[in-house]
Amino acid sequence: MDDKLQMDMSEYLPLRDIVFQTLRKAILKGDLKPGERLMEIALAQKLGVSRTPVREAIRKLELEGLAIMIPRRGAIVADITIEDLEDVLEVREALEVLAIEKACELMSEEDLQKLKEAAEVFRQAAGKGELMALVETDIDFHELIYRAADNKRLEQTLRNLREQMYRYRMEYLKDKSTYAALVAEHEEIINAIAQRDKAAAREAIRVHIINQKNGIIRSLK
Repeated sequence: MDDKLQMDMSEYLPLRDIVFQTLRKAILKGDLKPGERLMEIALAQKLGVSRTPVREAIRKLELEGLAIMIPRRGAIVADITIEDLEDVLEVREALEVLAIEKACELMSEEDLQKLKEAAEVFRQAAGKGELMALVETDIDFHELIYRAADNKRLEQTLRNLREQMYRYRMEYLKDKSTYAALVAEHEEIINAIAQRDKAAAREAIRVHIINQKNGIIRSLK
């Protein structure tokens, strides 16, 4: 851990947010392992900050489900569990079905072109096997659909859920054998929206999410 916690002080953010992003990235990349204690004093010394921004960062990690508080032990990195995965994806499926149905009605040709471009960026990242780029471009692809739904509450809820999904998405995309299927699934989603076919769009997004769930469960087992 000692060599891998490096803060990016170039970011124009409050110190607590820089600490949070540093710890979050370390958890998502696996530098901080499930079950590992998040000791305020040790982390503050390592990062060269006071305990206050570390404490605030750990609270934010709790809200994202990346850390949990254990009585008399303090905070630890949360485990990746099948139960939590299924809970999160059940909610995600219901909300993304709603979002894609509305996108079928409302997405402009200009935004559809942006969706195609996002899918192409994802395909290129898959070809290079760049994990962090894949995660971010997959998020970008889905966010275009959320915005096209033109429902601020729905978009906000999906974005909050996205944070809880980040580690699971990372876990899934570690498996390079999934990349070709993901590229094809994105194409199915685009085609359904382009044809304004709600039934096909619902099925495409459900298959996309179910395949993700099954892939992560295989990884966890």
